[in-house]
Amino acid sequence: MTSRRHVVAFLAALPALAPLLAGPAWAGTVTPFDAEAFAAAQQAGRPILVAVGAPWCPICRTQKPILAKLAAEPRFRDLTVFTIDFDSQKELLRRFDARMQSTLIAFKGVAETGRSVGETQPEWIEGLLEKTL
Repeated sequence: MTSRRHVVAFLAALPALAPLLAGPAWAGTVTPFDAEAFAAAQQAGRPILVAVGAPWCPICRTQKPILAKLAAEPRFRDLTVFTIDFDSQKELLRRFDARMQSTLIAFKGVAETGRSVGETQPEWIEGLLEKTL
């Protein structure tokens, strides 16, 4: 059953969801997780961030503008961000061993370089992204 709170949360999240509608996972984009695009980015040795979130999660909402600002910086222009929905993509949560929403997992090619859970400090998130370079 949809409540007023759900509708308000959805409407509040719309601006943050705009990058998710961008299409295929090209460098410098945010896109829903796609196994083939993820594998291709790994094989190309690209910097990758997997962001596990949920629309109801206040920490995830805090992380989104921080990630958007950092991804806009020239040094992160090749970063590809894949999003995973915590509520509906349980098989991916198991694959990445992500037990909570607001999990950020950094990769440099095929190697995982770091992860954080619940981090909202911009400098700590920036440090995690730097590990992908």
